[in-house]
Amino acid sequence: MKKLFAFLAFAACLVACSKDESDPEFDPPKPPAAISLSANSFTVPYQGETLTLTVTAPQRPSLSGQPDWISVSESGVYKDYELRFDLKVAANTSAEERSVTLTVHSGSLSQTLSIRQSALEQPHLNIDPGLTAKTSSAAAVKVYDFLRENAGLKMLSGVQSGGTANNNERINQIYGMTGKHPALAGYDYIFLQYSPTPDSWSWKVNYEDISAAKEQWANNGLVSFMWHWNVPTSEEAWNNGKNGNFEGYNFYCKDTAFSIERALTEGTWEHDFILQDIEKVAGYLKLLQAEGIPVLWRPLHEAAGNYTLYGSNGAWFWWGRGGAEPCKALWKLLRDKLEGEYGLDNLIWVWTLDATVGAEADYAKWYPGNDLVDIVGVDIYAEDTEAKARQYQAAVALSGGRKLVTVSECGNIPDPEKCIVAGQTWSWFLTWDLESYKLNTESYWKTLMASPMVLTREQMPSFK
Repeated sequence: MKKLFAFLAFAACLVACSKDESDPEFDPPKPPAAISLSANSFTVPYQGETLTLTVTAPQRPSLSGQPDWISVSESGVYKDYELRFDLKVAANTSAEERSVTLTVHSGSLSQTLSIRQSALEQPHLNIDPGLTAKTSSAAAVKVYDFLRENAGLKMLSGVQSGGTANNNERINQIYGMTGKHPALAGYDYIFLQYSPTPDSWSWKVNYEDISAAKEQWANNGLVSFMWHWNVPTSEEAWNNGKNGNFEGYNFYCKDTAFSIERALTEGTWEHDFILQDIEKVAGYLKLLQAEGIPVLWRPLHEAAGNYTLYGSNGAWFWWGRGGAEPCKALWKLLRDKLEGEYGLDNLIWVWTLDATVGAEADYAKWYPGNDLVDIVGVDIYAEDTEAKARQYQAAVALSGGRKLVTVSECGNIPDPEKCIVAGQTWSWFLTWDLESYKLNTESYWKTLMASPMVLTREQMPSFK
């Protein structure tokens, strides 16, 4: 009898503890009759972001219609008729808003999802509306206006010429890699003392040959000239140079005793020398003027010097060794001579900073002033391609935000997309060569020249 009671009690327990089929808490999920989305639309800032979309659907859902600026991946597993998607929206690199409608599929069912992304916002700029010269050629004005209009939206691609420093070999190398030419070609009067070399020399340089710059300009490219200004270390070296022996010439402080203070003093041989050189370089610049070619003119570059190598005011180059005041006086002399005496109206004046850490505190001492500078450049040699906040902030602060800023020289090229999305308004980048910087790979060049944030020569308008 006891066994019977025990069995009945056990059976009653089973009945009491069994699942109540009428209790909805224990019902398995039923497939939904339609697709539902956690959101039917998204608005994304121009910087881009990753969105999470949750889809409930009777069968495993999928998405279609996404453009190349949206990548889609599943997040988690399809469970209880629900699946999450991660939608990574890239930065919008255009000045126009963009939008797309995606379609969510589940069997024969479908639902739409819209994504709208803001246009790239041009930073609020207070850039001077015109050039600083009293008279500027129409083409120079057009170039400046173009750079001003594109500040914060596009960066021009550029490369410095090698060899004789007045050829397009590297421009053409980049075309061979990417199918596009850089928008900016950099040339250098570094061999001014040799030009023109005697016919008997096997090595030739002649800055009367402006065919490279003419080719670049004829194809809507821009032209930049700098000047590694070689000087004699003594009057004897200068006299030797008149006879074709330039062994006593250099531009590095450590390799010449040439005095900028004496060069600015009338009656010295150093003063006579620099006036002669200024006249010579003016003659070559006038050849470009005669062809209607504006020049992004970048003399006395990195004037404040490299403080970590040569000590306070040690400077890389002789034009920086005497300190800020003589350097600024030389800049003013150059402007007075080239524009005033020689009548050049095709120059856009670019003042260049050295990017050495710690030098920023002294930049203002060296700056010639907003009335004598059109563009502030920074020469940047870094082991990465990230945006350059420190250098950018220093360049903008120098003019109080009144001047365009640019990466006037670089090794590894800062990523234009990262720079512009960070709000940096660099006008161009100009890499120093194509061999020395390991991050400037052929693949990177192809990415750069295909970027909607980078202008190639093929995309440039005519300024003629």
